[in-house]
Amino acid sequence: MVTYLVEDGILFTCDFFGSHLATSSLFAEEGERILEDAKRYYAEIMMPFRATIKKNMEKVAALKPSVIAPSHGPIYRNPTFIMDAYNEWISDKVKNEVIIPYVSMHGSTEKMVSYFTDLLMERGITVKPFNLPKSDIGELAMALVDAATIVIATPMVLAGAHPAAVYAAFLANALRPKVKFVSMIGSFGWGGMFVEQIKELTKNLNAELIEPVIVKGYPKEDDFKALERLADEIVEKHKSINAV
Repeated sequence: MVTYLVEDGILFTCDFFGSHLATSSLFAEEGERILEDAKRYYAEIMMPFRATIKKNMEKVAALKPSVIAPSHGPIYRNPTFIMDAYNEWISDKVKNEVIIPYVSMHGSTEKMVSYFTDLLMERGITVKPFNLPKSDIGELAMALVDAATIVIATPMVLAGAHPAAVYAAFLANALRPKVKFVSMIGSFGWGGMFVEQIKELTKNLNAELIEPVIVKGYPKEDDFKALERLADEIVEKHKSINAV
């Protein structure tokens, strides 16, 4: 719901076009700072409603507002600046990026993530790993806005995924980013079903599952080869959607 003041061409948008920014200036100063804060607000608050926003962006453009005044963050005297950013974020186009939220207890999963990150970078993919116990979860949300693939990395804990990985999967599922592919890597000491658990937790993504790489104990030569297979498959998947 928005309100349009016809006489002055001001569009009051409430959360729409908002940002996590409070300054002494009433108006937005165009640049990386405001764009980052607006993107974070979009990622954390508005991204679950991406489909609804897409349906209504043309209506906003048709009004040709001279000012956009959200209830959170500064006012835009150049509406095109924030509207162009939103059009990019809500589009179905994704970037050649892989997001890796991970947690490791005894070093096995972390070793896999480190090796896998290098493999993807060697293949020209931008990789953004997030060590979940130490990461800013809002930055993870921002990274999900554009990425083509998310790979959740976790050890097995009591027959399931580590709670931090469960949280990351739940977050991605709730935010509903436009990722096209999802996979998992991780390690275990005895049996469990964290692949099925993560699949269930991320079903809202409607993303294609790429075969996970799950190893017993510390990764060995064959396990590293399996990670190479996964990296190659991700490259091909990205090529198939013209993300490369």
